Amino acid sequence: MHFTSEQRLDDGVLEREFILGEIPGILWTPASASASEPAPLILLGNPPLGLRRMYPRLLGRARHSAADGFATATIELPGSGDRPRRPAAEQARADLRRAMEAGEPVSGDIVDALVLPLVDEAVPECQATLDALLSLPEIDGPVGYSGGVISIGVRLAVVEPRISAAVLFAGSLVPRAMFEEARQVTIPLHVLLQWDDEGNDRQAALDLFDAFGSEEKSLHAHLGGHTGVPQYAGDAAARFFTRHLK
Repeated sequence: MHFTSEQRLDDGVLEREFILGEIPGILWTPASASASEPAPLILLGNPPLGLRRMYPRLLGRARHSAADGFATATIELPGSGDRPRRPAAEQARADLRRAMEAGEPVSGDIVDALVLPLVDEAVPECQATLDALLSLPEIDGPVGYSGGVISIGVRLAVVEPRISAAVLFAGSLVPRAMFEEARQVTIPLHVLLQWDDEGNDRQAALDLFDAFGSEEKSLHAHLGGHTGVPQYAGDAAARFFTRHLK
């Protein structure tokens, strides 16, 4: 991991951009974090629209978490931002747009082609990011996972033992194969669902929640579209992490 920039924000949060191999990312640490009092970490799910486009939203979440004593970090998705494009994913996105614009059902083949290779590539990158971040003296476990592409969160919850709790956003298409993986998830879950999400299959989101094997799982549904998550929903998610990571 190589830090490429550093700035102290007005609330004392330290923002550092980094490169891990060829993967860009951002780390935010609260002013209170130190080697003697390391901060627990929340890994923000890879931003689906790219680090730069989603930066204001990511920064708001990072500031909120820092106020609760958490460090947060995120990395660019494969094929997103300035990372090399993935031709198969670009074709799958074009097929998805065509189906949605025509008002046709999105086939399972399109969802699989778009999401499954992304999960296979992104999850090891997230694990490598955790390796690097947890080696810093001012950051320690336990680790939470928040947001991003829900299928990536599902896979991480199954394969990454350092993640102790997760807030998942039910706002992306889910391959059928992920439902079997969801049954293997056992960590505490806090799942957000926008009831009127234009690009989400509500019934599939409910079925996925039902499939999770966690003994502690809660579903928080709110009226409104994809970007209409109310402020108090974020407050509830913050309390969830405080309960499980501190």
